[in-house]
Amino acid sequence: MTMQTAKASVVPSLNSAVRPHFLLIHKESKSMNTPAPSTEAHAKTSPRLPKILLDKTLVGRLETLATAMMRRSPELGERLIDEIARAKLVSPEKLRGDIVTIGSEVTYRDLSTARVQTVVVVFPEDADIDQHRISVVTPVGVALLGLSVGAKISWVTRDDETRQLEVVTVKPPAER
Repeated sequence: MTMQTAKASVVPSLNSAVRPHFLLIHKESKSMNTPAPSTEAHAKTSPRLPKILLDKTLVGRLETLATAMMRRSPELGERLIDEIARAKLVSPEKLRGDIVTIGSEVTYRDLSTARVQTVVVVFPEDADIDQHRISVVTPVGVALLGLSVGAKISWVTRDDETRQLEVVTVKPPAER
């Protein structure tokens, strides 16, 4: 019989084994015969996830979008669900202007390439790449949602490349 004690911090997940970009960090693991699941390689490449805040009035719509994404892109749908689950939900009037939400204009830096981009995070029906309006159900849209200025997060591109971005500036949506 194997005895194992482990304290771990886990980001809520529907199926954390599928997504390499979520943290499961064993803080302490003692075993007589069988080692704890290895997350060593992942822990080296994934920093601790930053705190995020979400407008609680958007959660129902975001959950519906995430569920719809499960058919086309299960990893992305689950990532959005995970982000909603780990977010602190606040009323719209308590959401600070430097927090990325739907309609925010965000300037971010890709730390892998040093490229700086400015985009507006929008619902899918309002997305227009020529206007720099990105859908919240794109990899970078999910990564940016709920972050504040200075926050850094890893995200996985559509080409399955892990990158890290940093939020440089956030302009709140015109309508709130």
